[in-house]
Amino acid sequence: MNRFLTALFVFAVCCNSVFAQQTTTPPVKRIPPDGVQVADNDRKELEAGLQQLGTAIDGLKQKNDRFTNDLLPDVLIYYKAVDYALKYQEFFAPKEIESAKKLLQTGLSRAADLGQKKAPWATQKGEVVRGYVSKIDGSVQPYGLTVPDNYMADGPAFNLSTWFHGRGETLSEVNFIAGGKGFAGSMPAMKNTIMLYPYGRFCNAFKFAGEVDVLEALDDVKKHYKINDNGLFDRGFSMGGAAAWHFAAHYTDKWIAANPGAGFSETVDFMKVYGKEELRPTWYERKLWHLYDCTDYASNLSNLPLYAYNGDKDVQKQAADVMEVAMKNEGLALNRIWGLNMGHGYTKAAAKTVDSLLDIVASKGKKEPTELHFTTYTLKYNKLYWLTVDAIGEHWSKARVDAVNGKHTVTLKTSNVKALTLSLVRVHGYTHYGPDTVKIDNSTIVLGPDVDMALNFHNENGKWLLGAEKPALAKKHNLQGPVDDAFMSAFVVVKPSGTSKNALFDKWSKAEMERFIVQWRREFRGDPIVKADKEVTAEDMASSNLILFGDAESNKVIAKLSGKLPIKWNAAQIQAGNTAYSSKDHGLIMIYPNPMNQKNYIVLNSGFTFREESYLNNSKQIPMLPDWAVIDLNTPPDAVHPGKVADAGFFGEHWEWKELGKE
Repeated sequence: MNRFLTALFVFAVCCNSVFAQQTTTPPVKRIPPDGVQVADNDRKELEAGLQQLGTAIDGLKQKNDRFTNDLLPDVLIYYKAVDYALKYQEFFAPKEIESAKKLLQTGLSRAADLGQKKAPWATQKGEVVRGYVSKIDGSVQPYGLTVPDNYMADGPAFNLSTWFHGRGETLSEVNFIAGGKGFAGSMPAMKNTIMLYPYGRFCNAFKFAGEVDVLEALDDVKKHYKINDNGLFDRGFSMGGAAAWHFAAHYTDKWIAANPGAGFSETVDFMKVYGKEELRPTWYERKLWHLYDCTDYASNLSNLPLYAYNGDKDVQKQAADVMEVAMKNEGLALNRIWGLNMGHGYTKAAAKTVDSLLDIVASKGKKEPTELHFTTYTLKYNKLYWLTVDAIGEHWSKARVDAVNGKHTVTLKTSNVKALTLSLVRVHGYTHYGPDTVKIDNSTIVLGPDVDMALNFHNENGKWLLGAEKPALAKKHNLQGPVDDAFMSAFVVVKPSGTSKNALFDKWSKAEMERFIVQWRREFRGDPIVKADKEVTAEDMASSNLILFGDAESNKVIAKLSGKLPIKWNAAQIQAGNTAYSSKDHGLIMIYPNPMNQKNYIVLNSGFTFREESYLNNSKQIPMLPDWAVIDLNTPPDAVHPGKVADAGFFGEHWEWKELGKE
């Protein structure tokens, strides 16, 4: 195994803590850690190189032609990598300073080529690093590729395999670009397959913005290379194995096969076995575990060839152990590959076996299944092949669809599902290709001769009807909460231009805003777009979630929302259902569809809700707050909570106030 894998596979031991503890916790280890000091002569050399590269980039931006714009991120990644490392003391060893100097030279070389309308790296074989600009925060993000020698731009489309890297608390952009991105030489190369190594925005198990990074990097690869969409493989080890489990369970229909190695697949049992920690969640934290716990989604794997690898002496075999049980409960068997006398690593024999099995899967091709067994707990993950769940009865409770496509008749059995779409029908004039009849639970719908390509159904008073229900406001895909969902698409932080009359709240809110900006850069490797309330434009409203800090007195945008939110909040009190809290010493955190543009969210007084203690173990990087929370500010924020959570809950399926749901 090469030195890059060895560094990336290290999975940090989590410190003991109480998951839902409401008292102040001691400071925790900073991730990423403080780096080494940079000598003055090295700093001057790096600053000069950054200035030179920055000038070259400015010149390229002025060209503003399609060729240059499309390839400019491949230059920008070098500037950002060195700039971040130098600005934020993220050189973790002296050798990284030398790596940064080489990266600047590579960036300058690419900039010079691009200035002449050349891009030799775009046709490079072997390992190459590229970049894209993220829709989330406008940051440039790197990814790695291994392009086989036999790939030809004018030849056939190649398969593509992701390889998710392991945990690396010092995996800065400098280290990733300089060599930590892949496993070339350590495992057999798959035939006719391009390897993609997502950065995943650092060290978050490819969740939240790290999850979006994978999808955006994949889309960018498809822009530049001929990729067989039916030949995508899902692979990784250690933290990357956790990512492979996640993408297999939540994006099942994207892959032709999955190969998770080690890692974790859920939270509570993993922390008990690996972290030696008994978690004590609140009722809403327990519900929110359903977002990423892959064991809850085991039925989705019924049509996915899946080969789980573990060293036989590796404690992280626990991930596959619990998935094996969950799959067995669905009547599914898990294929397991073992590295004999191996701890946390791959044996050469096992690596060869896995690649042989995946090559066999590739040779058979991917077929759309006729039988589906789909489970979800949230409309965030609402699709499996030709089935899309559009509405559920109650979020964070199990929703299930068992479906069989018998060509002329499609039969579905549902639980906790209120609306769905079948994408099976093709129409040519009056000729109807697809099912004639759809049976859903106890309802039978006979289709007419001329129907839409997508069949929409909704449940009305216990009866399924053809057609989509269109309520004025409802939870739907990518608009279903909780708070953390707002940071998986474009967002703008809106800072208050004024001051709240409630001094304790004002201090807390502004401190939480500054903390979020810092933590977003550290943990998700981007600089949030920040605007003052009076600078927010109609374009911002239309394109982005608004992350609003302050209250109606201090923030002009929040003032415009007065009376339009299900929780009433003024300078005197926060009225959460039948309970009132004094605004003098309480703050409101909330996510809700923006009343001024219901296609996007507004969030009040919060960034992503897991805090520094969760950075110590990736399985705990999960939502810590639901749709709303009232915070008692008499308890200071710590590494777990933003203060004492006085009350919290979920809104209903139409974003209405809901007393039920608290337990």
